[in-house]
Amino acid sequence: MKIFGIAGWSGSGKTTLIVKLLPELTSRGFSVSTVKHAHHDFDIDKPGKDSFVHRMSGATEVIIGSASRWALMHELRGAPEPPLAELISRMTPVDLFLVEGFKWEGHTKMEIHRPSTGKAILQPDDPTICAVASDQPLDGLPVPVLDVYDVRGIADFILSQCQLRAA
Repeated sequence: MKIFGIAGWSGSGKTTLIVKLLPELTSRGFSVSTVKHAHHDFDIDKPGKDSFVHRMSGATEVIIGSASRWALMHELRGAPEPPLAELISRMTPVDLFLVEGFKWEGHTKMEIHRPSTGKAILQPDDPTICAVASDQPLDGLPVPVLDVYDVRGIADFILSQCQLRAA
């Protein structure tokens, strides 16, 4: 099981890149799952649904299941946010976990940096960032700079970093 992160400021294109990487990686025969950090008090459940009522009534966990999919909701109820490793340990093993966000965690990452956002680049201050993908050339970085639009090249880089080879 390999873990590789896509990090960057909000609006940099992390989700866009992951959505393009998924079909590229799976078409090469790899099983891939994703973990996304949410910065807000998100909820996938809706008021009025039975599962919502179960949670609001005190259930710590609720699983919703159907013939198409299932989802587990776990209420932290004041407990600390679980680290990435704990979240991944709850998932089915796959060849590669792509992680969106979780900048503070110690896994290997690629930063998405778009100078037009006006945000500072993370890489110089984060030794876990092994490459930067950008829509503009960036000079003077000690890591490779990749074209953010070169999905095939980025997929090659990630697979190489994770030492994954097609069967």
